[in-house]
Amino acid sequence: MNVACLFGERHLENFFKRQRHSAIRIARSGGAGFDFDGGPGERRAVKRYQFWIDLVATCGFVGRIRPAPGTWGTLWGIPLGLLLIRLGPLGYMLATGVLIMVAIVAAQLHEAVHAGDVDGSGAPRDVHDSQEVVIDEVVGYLVAFTCLPMNWTSVVAAFVLFRALDIVKPFPISWLDRKVKGGLGTVVDDLAAGLVANVILQAVL
Repeated sequence: MNVACLFGERHLENFFKRQRHSAIRIARSGGAGFDFDGGPGERRAVKRYQFWIDLVATCGFVGRIRPAPGTWGTLWGIPLGLLLIRLGPLGYMLATGVLIMVAIVAAQLHEAVHAGDVDGSGAPRDVHDSQEVVIDEVVGYLVAFTCLPMNWTSVVAAFVLFRALDIVKPFPISWLDRKVKGGLGTVVDDLAAGLVANVILQAVL
């Protein structure tokens, strides 16, 4: 089922047409994000569109659990990794590659639909690499768990080492986190943390 069928082709077409016409006005006024001045049907269509983006980016809204949403997201990656490992090494890596692409797109769309959001004090929120977006932690864990021995030592070690690297962010992970923007920037530091964790665990397990 395509997006037009799911959310209403006419409402979405009208909405995104309005965004093109209002982009310059929004930028000049210092604002950002979507311009919600359409009718009720258009608002419902966009709200559903945003719901599905949030659902994917937060991994079923796991990213809205507090405290430590990144840790909860990484925990979500454990059963997914145990499921994907049944596909064999090649199938696991192919599935992880697909999920990485999904994560980049979901993070980019989440950033786009929440641009212009404000916090409780009315100040603009920093929507890049939002804490509630945890699909990046999920794919980072899958990278860390790639081709490790199938036992609980590997499961726990990948979790602990990946989370430690993702939190501390030693170079070059910290450099990637600062320099790369957008959906790719949200995901790439977690991929780097997962890769470093995997190399270490391949050597010691």
